[in-house]
Amino acid sequence: MTHLHTVLATTDLSAPARHAAQRAALLASEAGARFELLHVLEKTALDALQAAFVDQDAALSQRIRDLGREALSQLATDIGEPLGVTAGLHLEEGAVLETIAAQADRLDASLLVLGARGTDFMRQWLLGATAERLLRKIRRPILAVKQPPREHYRKVLVPVDFSLWSAGAVRLARSVAPQAEITLMHAFELPYEGKLRLAFVEEDVILGHRIKARKDAVARLHQFAADAGITGTAWRVSVIHGDTSMRVLEQEEELGADLIVLGKHGANMTEELLLGSVTKHVLAHARCDVLAAYR
Repeated sequence: MTHLHTVLATTDLSAPARHAAQRAALLASEAGARFELLHVLEKTALDALQAAFVDQDAALSQRIRDLGREALSQLATDIGEPLGVTAGLHLEEGAVLETIAAQADRLDASLLVLGARGTDFMRQWLLGATAERLLRKIRRPILAVKQPPREHYRKVLVPVDFSLWSAGAVRLARSVAPQAEITLMHAFELPYEGKLRLAFVEEDVILGHRIKARKDAVARLHQFAADAGITGTAWRVSVIHGDTSMRVLEQEEELGADLIVLGKHGANMTEELLLGSVTKHVLAHARCDVLAAYR
């Protein structure tokens, strides 16, 4: 099982971002990990503010820094004390993405936690290509927190494509949700199914191939679970025909999942683009928390 030694939460000090800090503190407490809290002051915004109020000299910018430090300290106290967790505080200035990546490397964070909703900038960052760039930049797991953390994770959905990242995704899921029921899900589509219909292949024949493909996938998932060391009764498999992105979201709702764990890798450009699109789609549309890792 992957060990969480340092959990880094980033916050823009908005109310929704508070959920991310609370989840990070809960995970750190559960894993016995260090808890680090980061707020980044956008350097260009500070410079623009200073230029607009030039008569204030450096006093205004310093006041903003002081207020940010006070708010960060109060947040750490509010969320840490009930759990017996003390946060390391970090107030940094710079470009947000680059500063977060640098801080994650500096602290050797095993998990980066951030709010999926906050300012417009944070929403765009998580729900599009920027999230992919951050995953590529730091090569560390990122947990996007979308819901208030009322309890430990209970139902975790892990899409499996039998690629190299899948076993690592399961280990990651078990590290952040050791008490949860895990559903290993595989979505499949028959190669050239559309062309078979164009060639007037009978639906019964296509259905027969689907049934066989599903049976083979179920067997592979059970073997995958055995190889990954998943034992006991707190896990299940789900094999569904259709597009992975849509089926993941359907399974989230059907299972009542509170966490989806997925990752992306790429042996070639086509694979990279496909897996990246699934990651972005799930990040954008899932209602529950999403843990994404680049492998």
